[in-house]
Amino acid sequence: MKLGISTASLYPLETEKALTELCKSGVKYTEIFFNCSFELEPEFVKELSKIAKEYGTEITAVHPTMSLAESFMLFSNYERRLKEGLDDFKRYGEIAAELGAKYVILHGGKPNGILNDLEYCERFSLVNNCVKQGGGILLQENVVKFRAGDLGFLKMMVENLGDEIGFCLDVKQSIRGRYTPFDVIDAVGKNIRHLHISDNSSSKDCMLPGKGTFDFKRLFSRMEELSFSGTYIIEVYRNAYKEYKELTESLNALK
Repeated sequence: MKLGISTASLYPLETEKALTELCKSGVKYTEIFFNCSFELEPEFVKELSKIAKEYGTEITAVHPTMSLAESFMLFSNYERRLKEGLDDFKRYGEIAAELGAKYVILHGGKPNGILNDLEYCERFSLVNNCVKQGGGILLQENVVKFRAGDLGFLKMMVENLGDEIGFCLDVKQSIRGRYTPFDVIDAVGKNIRHLHISDNSSSKDCMLPGKGTFDFKRLFSRMEELSFSGTYIIEVYRNAYKEYKELTESLNALK
């Protein structure tokens, strides 16, 4: 089982510093969350790769900085803007390949978008093809307030795209969407490739694993039944803990 921590969990600490902090703490698997266009420059990506290799840490996925703009850039009907967005995601595919990561995470379009379900799937395929040209694989995340935050929408994507569609299952986003991660597993489990994990309670929807009441044993067991071979990445917000050491304590407790 591969367990790690996302650099997003240390935001707003700068990306390279967040990666260094995790690596120094002995974290062996991570996801890089990019936070500005400067961080896509070749020299910066080389620096991230150097840090990870120095400590023997595997980068399993990358998360684009343009998540809030993806509906506008990728899922609208303005061709020039779409071309720019596709070029950006091809670059993320290249970055993923350079860092040794397999996946690029997508939030996707908003519910008020102009594309119907079939057109959304066609657009996903288009973006995925650009990511593949760079050397990565696109994953749709179940983010609340986006179209893929709806459980029925995830099922629709599988019905239309089959094995082409892979998902990043985010536990806290499921809770915020008023369904459970196990509902997602029941619906599209075989298409889940990557997980963002966190804990929760009756009063909080995003906590460090081990601080709430979420049944991680059940989660691991269900994914094992599906022969899941991806990575479980702790992704929480900075207000979920006080000191960085709490992140690795949580990770070790999960192990």
